[in-house]
Amino acid sequence: MSRPVGILLAAGQSRRFGTDKLLHPLPDGTPLALAAAKNLCLALPETVAVVAQADSAVAGLMRNAGIPVVVNAGAEDGMGTSIACGVRACDPVAGWVIALADMPFIEPETIVRVAAALTDKQVIAAPAYVGRRGHPVGFGAGYYEALAQLVGDRGARGIVQEHRDRLHLVPTDDPGVLRDIDRREDL
Repeated sequence: MSRPVGILLAAGQSRRFGTDKLLHPLPDGTPLALAAAKNLCLALPETVAVVAQADSAVAGLMRNAGIPVVVNAGAEDGMGTSIACGVRACDPVAGWVIALADMPFIEPETIVRVAAALTDKQVIAAPAYVGRRGHPVGFGAGYYEALAQLVGDRGARGIVQEHRDRLHLVPTDDPGVLRDIDRREDL
């Protein structure tokens, strides 16, 4: 088996933001989703981006950056379907580190440390900043079936809760693990 694969969830609807937040430029001009993708790829060169439509601007951004795109035709059904779609698109791997495209401030080193914590196929790993669990969340290869069958908008939260005894928190001083951009004022 290889090392974990990064899965960037970029199929969201941006309802609270008002426009497509994933295309919104950060102060340096980089679109939000592309910044998140670059950080994930720096940590895990084997990364795929899950998008809602093959011909969307977000899909084009990812392709132009050299990131393979997986289209989730059921994206409107929620994050769970995007996780399942991304996991099923990967060959057998040592696990997955699932990152959100609206969290562009996570340092690549934090992602590396989460991936490194996947020491066996039954481990779940997540960063913890000032005592709060953040993102991205890593899953060992033993969670393939559970992840590949996800539906709905809860993502993998139920898997983490069900296996909380297997959750390894990785302490970090990276506040980006908690900085989720949902509304314009979050920037």
